[in-house]
Amino acid sequence: MSTFDQPTDALAQQLNLETAQMPWQELLRFFANGTVIVVHDSLDLPKVAACIAQDDVSQVSEWMQAQQLVKVNDAQASVWLEQDMLMWTVVVKPWILVQPARPGTPLH
Repeated sequence: MSTFDQPTDALAQQLNLETAQMPWQELLRFFANGTVIVVHDSLDLPKVAACIAQDDVSQVSEWMQAQQLVKVNDAQASVWLEQDMLMWTVVVKPWILVQPARPGTPLH
């Protein structure tokens, strides 16, 4: 993974303030529209959002190739619905980035 520059870090800090927890059930309509992307739990959600917002094609492509950044598929959506999963979310239009919330673990 590349190192982040100051503008990316500043944007990530701003986006961190815009993250929210939502039950997966409330995100289903966005999933149906194909706009929900899951961010691997090894990645920092606000930093990923900042890279997408800044159109960092190289970094985003690297994450996609490593399957660390993918559209949510039907099977995963079904499991999350069944488990009543709570998700960390952040919007980077037109996308909604999600990361399953670990019980008792704050984002930062």
